[in-house]
Amino acid sequence: MFRNQYDTDVTTWSPAGRLFQVEYAMEAVKQGSAAIGLRSKSHVVLACVNKANSELSSHQKKIFKVDDHIGVAIAGLTADGRVLSRYMRTECINYSFNYESPLPVGRLVVQLADKAQVCLLNLRSPNVFVGFV
Repeated sequence: MFRNQYDTDVTTWSPAGRLFQVEYAMEAVKQGSAAIGLRSKSHVVLACVNKANSELSSHQKKIFKVDDHIGVAIAGLTADGRVLSRYMRTECINYSFNYESPLPVGRLVVQLADKAQVCLLNLRSPNVFVGFV
């Protein structure tokens, strides 16, 4: 895709009815390495493919421990994944400090969605190009 006047903002529709920033985010996740999660009654397994673009580049960590009961695997831009996993870790620590119990996963997902929505509406914030498992 070539850059035009419709791809600078996530809330600007092109005449063809497309949101280019959303398409860029989906393409970044598609081009990221594969991430998969398996769950049983007592265990969870997260796996990612670490691929280096060249011999000189190093592998980047793509699986993060958020809390004792939450872990995430990322696909897309690893920098965005690291920032958001740090945010989730901070939210878990704050919740356990205030309520002396672990943060429910559903509540963390809602907080993460709220943060993504605020970043989406704030024109100064960059868009998030990452997917979580």
